[in-house]
Amino acid sequence: QVQLVESGGGSVQPGGSLRLSCAALGNIERLNTIGWYRQRPGEQREWVAHIVEDGTASYSGSVKDRFFISKDGTHNTAFLQMTNLKPEDSAVYLCNTRSWPHGMTWGQGTQVTVSS
Repeated sequence: QVQLVESGGGSVQPGGSLRLSCAALGNIERLNTIGWYRQRPGEQREWVAHIVEDGTASYSGSVKDRFFISKDGTHNTAFLQMTNLKPEDSAVYLCNTRSWPHGMTWGQGTQVTVSS
């Protein structure tokens, strides 16, 4: 079983920055991907970014060049540095992993609020 421990998030003014982290704990033989989705009230979950085993990062068009994902492979931990935040970035951000032998796992989520 995999447990995802999330931290970071909070409230910030437009143009500000926040950093999220997600640690994947458990007996993980292989961490294929780790990243984030986000969900606004009444909307579907939206993919934000992920980083794969070899370190290659991918981003949705709405966050590209503003959000930056990195990982500490030794500790199965990923970080999402969010810059130039906009009100439309406000959402619950959920960590997501795909790993062997556990498959897909979701974190409980952390709230990000961007407001003046």
